[in-house]
Amino acid sequence: MVRLTAIAMAALFVAAPIAQAQQHILGDYYAYGRNADGTAYSGTVEILPNGPNQVIVNWSVGSSYSGIGTLSGDVLTVEWGANHPAFYIVMSDGELHGTWGDGEGLELLSRNPR
Repeated sequence: MVRLTAIAMAALFVAAPIAQAQQHILGDYYAYGRNADGTAYSGTVEILPNGPNQVIVNWSVGSSYSGIGTLSGDVLTVEWGANHPAFYIVMSDGELHGTWGDGEGLELLSRNPR
């Protein structure tokens, strides 16, 4: 029983940094992107909590999309119903720099309008 408690405590200490990092990315963003054909788009994105290391991502960029994201370190991977997930790098300034469509689409999520 003591061994199980020690393992559970260790898991909590590992999960704490992930939960703190997740808190850092929650909220509303302005989205600026480029489609695979080169056309630009913009809109808004909302990132909501969905468990210890998961988030819900809601895009409103002309059309509405929704996905489930998993944060691992500074990489957010979002499964949104397409053939390929969206990947974002969480930058030190709080922006998320991403790619989607197997790298053919690009997206910037920023707390500030551009």
